[in-house]
Amino acid sequence: MIYAVTSLHILVCFFLIIVVLLQSGKAADLAGAFGGMGSQTVFGPRGAATVLSKATTIAAILFMVTSLALAILGSKQSASSGSVLEKYGRKPAVTQQKTAPSPAKPAEQPKK
Repeated sequence: MIYAVTSLHILVCFFLIIVVLLQSGKAADLAGAFGGMGSQTVFGPRGAATVLSKATTIAAILFMVTSLALAILGSKQSASSGSVLEKYGRKPAVTQQKTAPSPAKPAEQPKK
């Protein structure tokens, strides 16, 4: 299931990138760069939605839905399978504590 949603998500990502890059910007001329929109509305002219804008909206909604589905499926999968470190990781090596050498005992002097 997660593989199907992942492949759909990748296809939607590529489609969304292509559709966004194909659209022309609003007020892309020189007057639009300086805010000279004339007597038009504050946010620019609002025409009928084109096919590309509708495709962008649909692709964006599909992108959000597949992202949420992947997050939910991923959390369920990780909760049931445990940690990757526990599954594939090496067990920690047992370390031996090194004891500090005891101070040298003074040499015994022969008795006189």
